[in-house]
Amino acid sequence: MVVVLNTEQFEAWNGAEGAAWAAKVQDTGDGPEAELHRLLLAAARVGGRDRVLDVGCGTGDLSALAARRAPDGHVLGIDLSAPMLSRARRAAAGAGLGNVAFEQADAQTCALPEDGFDAAVSMYGVMFFADPVAALTNIGRALRPGGRLAFVCPQPPADCAWYVIPVAALLDVPPQAAVDAYPGPEPAMFSLSDRARLGRVLAGAGFGDVSIEPVHVPHLFGRTPAQAADGFLASGPTRYIVEQDAGLTRERAHTKLTAVLEAYAGPGGVLLPGGQWLVGAVWPGEVRL
Repeated sequence: MVVVLNTEQFEAWNGAEGAAWAAKVQDTGDGPEAELHRLLLAAARVGGRDRVLDVGCGTGDLSALAARRAPDGHVLGIDLSAPMLSRARRAAAGAGLGNVAFEQADAQTCALPEDGFDAAVSMYGVMFFADPVAALTNIGRALRPGGRLAFVCPQPPADCAWYVIPVAALLDVPPQAAVDAYPGPEPAMFSLSDRARLGRVLAGAGFGDVSIEPVHVPHLFGRTPAQAADGFLASGPTRYIVEQDAGLTRERAHTKLTAVLEAYAGPGGVLLPGGQWLVGAVWPGEVRL
């Protein structure tokens, strides 16, 4: 049984939101998402025998890479979304990865094995906790003393054109107005985008040796502007805008998004600029070799 405190997020990731992300266009393995994965696993210093926890693992891309880096170790990916976990399991089985498993769980409430992992990683999975301090404390307790935490989360909305461009297009407002429309730090994509708050949350959870480094890696949203528009309308704030505006049909929204996304289309697909925090931290205690 999955114990969940944040029922709104559970419903979203097991409904339309989770289905949309489970079906999204994947990075080919040498694109921008792959670059973020490489940075993240390097920050976590994942080695050949490590036991790795992937928090908010989604469709399992990062879990699979960690499993390949730790052929004599083991990776556990956890996520709220059953549709995304189903895709993750199929992909891992197809790749012949026997050292990775996936469980539907809320990292804030699930019973993780104490000292059960050498490293915990997360790619855009830490922003949706109802109580991020409690969630990261629970994750920390699952790490051995000296265990490493590394994750990627967004910088503020103003540094994320992938958010600003489509929202401004649908609202017919300047980019700054789209930034100002973001409601605040409740469990949502930008809830940990403030660097100072991020540091306070990690300290409150008991982590030390915290590093918060800015990186700027674009995001792939589709092979064509029309495909990217489909993706935006299937999830996130852009879907919400259309749902709440009775005068904005999906067809009209799709036309607006396709037009504005043309400027970001290239041989590698539709790439929108992004700003991320690459975060590292250590669970305290004596390191056992």
